[in-house]
Amino acid sequence: MTVDRPAVSRRADILAAAAQLFAQRGYHGTTIGEVGSALGLTGPALYRHFRNKEALLAEMLLDISGRLLHTGRHRVAMSASPAAALTALLDWHIGFALDEPALITVHERELGNVPEPQRHQIRRLQRAYTEEWVQVIQRLHPEASAEYARAATHAVFGLLNSTPHSARAGAGARGELAAMAVRSLVSC
Repeated sequence: MTVDRPAVSRRADILAAAAQLFAQRGYHGTTIGEVGSALGLTGPALYRHFRNKEALLAEMLLDISGRLLHTGRHRVAMSASPAAALTALLDWHIGFALDEPALITVHERELGNVPEPQRHQIRRLQRAYTEEWVQVIQRLHPEASAEYARAATHAVFGLLNSTPHSARAGAGARGELAAMAVRSLVSC
């Protein structure tokens, strides 16, 4: 007897499979049928979970943007000092960058295919996540302006989010990325 997976888990499976395919083949190079096939489903079965491929992409990017923000906020709130908060943010973002390269690739290439209302939400979540970093950097370096801290944050994001394009994403990459990020932020 086969037991159906809960709808929430099935949606997560669909999002993960779609991320892999969109990263490999591009959004326009992937059909909803191919996403379904990757999971042993028919394309029409996916329509029970997502209205169309555009909705699938939008939810994928909204989900990861929300997770980055909410986990980042939680890590900052649980930290005893600005230095500990920065370490917690770095650990979280480095783990994401190394563990979810397909999502980084999809976001980088496909955000323009998300409908404007959802794209606006994604950008709002991303700005809030960036501001978490800015506030931590300014507490750590009170002499740093918000503009400088924001630029430094975006530079660190560029470094960390480049891992899908790097051969250095293997063993030891976490420590190397953390060291590079800290060095770039220390100059604030």
